[in-house]
Amino acid sequence: MSRAAQEFRTWYVEEPEYFDGPPFLRIKRDSSDVSVVTPLLPRRMEEERDALLQRMISGLVSELRPRRLISWYYTPMALRFTDELEADRCVYDNMDELSTFAGAPPGLLEWEEKLLSRCDVVYVGGHSLFKAKRHRHDNIHVFPSSVDAAHFRQARALFDDPIDQRDIPHPRLGFFGVVDERMNIDLVREIAALRPDWHLVMIGPTAKIDPENLPRAANIHWLGCKDYRDLPKYLAGWDVGIMPFAINEATRYISPTKTPEFLAAGVPVVSTPITDVVIPYGAAGLVEIAADAEGFVAKADVLLARRRAPWLRSVDAFLEGNSWDDTWAAMRRRLDAFIPDRRTKREARRV
Repeated sequence: MSRAAQEFRTWYVEEPEYFDGPPFLRIKRDSSDVSVVTPLLPRRMEEERDALLQRMISGLVSELRPRRLISWYYTPMALRFTDELEADRCVYDNMDELSTFAGAPPGLLEWEEKLLSRCDVVYVGGHSLFKAKRHRHDNIHVFPSSVDAAHFRQARALFDDPIDQRDIPHPRLGFFGVVDERMNIDLVREIAALRPDWHLVMIGPTAKIDPENLPRAANIHWLGCKDYRDLPKYLAGWDVGIMPFAINEATRYISPTKTPEFLAAGVPVVSTPITDVVIPYGAAGLVEIAADAEGFVAKADVLLARRRAPWLRSVDAFLEGNSWDDTWAAMRRRLDAFIPDRRTKREARRV
């Protein structure tokens, strides 16, 4: 969306927050020129959420009076309160198979079917997800995770550890991302137990799992959330990156954004056999694949002893042309290839 904001006026609508007061939209423009819209709703009116949101978003669009309106969905559940918007173009940017995630809202698949019947173009976040959905829309395109290479490449030239990582001994095996049902918690525990002289640095928020169930050991360090801008500082001090994903329904179609981010940072990686990591990253020799704790330890041992220079050359060659700028340009071409007339769309919907 930061790339879209260079060409379009862009509003990103977040989940509502509840408070004691009248409903209103809090709008803040961030450094990338995206206007972040957060609906503030009264706690006593939670049951009227969708009706309130529909009035608020419709009011915002009426006030903005866009010459051309593009509705861009990351979740079909947003259709519940934007169903009446008459957009010139409708995009479904399907990054994950949300229905397989823990706590998926009821009716999600029905809303997704409705969105697929309405949208003009569909983008999916990985090849396995593309295979699963390619027959459900006639204008669907795959865009695996891109990378802000310049941002993460900073890690290759940084040497000062952040304060909360400074006293953690090496070798360090690091992870960053959301800690939820997609992580194999037992695998993390077993790796730490097999090599008590290795230290696991875990960065990110906990969601949908009880923090009390996280493995605790002297060599496991849960550092919590960090700002995106600070991630290169942490990655610079890691010897190996780990992606200990569980193999379950929630990870069946994922294409982890952190894979190219680890690589751009110059951090060698071991991952469980996630389909969209095995191909292309494992097949290209850029990421090591292991299915259990013993395999993780063996692969990490190899990476700790390996010369990085030849591997980095391969990494940089692979990541060339995989920037978010390139991805946005390709998405924009697909978007411009089909420009429906708003009146025609409205009449088609009536039919």
